[in-house]
Amino acid sequence: MAACELTELETAIEKIVSIFFTYAAREGKKGTLTAGEFKELVTLQLPNLMKVPVRTLGGQERKWALLDVNNDEELKFSEYWRLIGELAKDIKREKPCPGHR
Repeated sequence: MAACELTELETAIEKIVSIFFTYAAREGKKGTLTAGEFKELVTLQLPNLMKVPVRTLGGQERKWALLDVNNDEELKFSEYWRLIGELAKDIKREKPCPGHR
């Protein structure tokens, strides 16, 4: 990344990427999330945004199956990014922008 000061949005994107690779480096391949890494990331980093049933063991397994589109039992960054997109859509639905109906 450039040596200039990042904007608020750039900092947020950098943090999303950094968190993925921090958890992905804990076990298995360093560039992918294992089921255990995914569970830990969801539990510690997304306790408020993930719906309560998803945080349960069965719910996490279902969410995992939906995200692991190629069924290789690991989440690549693109599959994780899909989760981030889904959570962003949920936030938008719950908190409509002022002036929008």
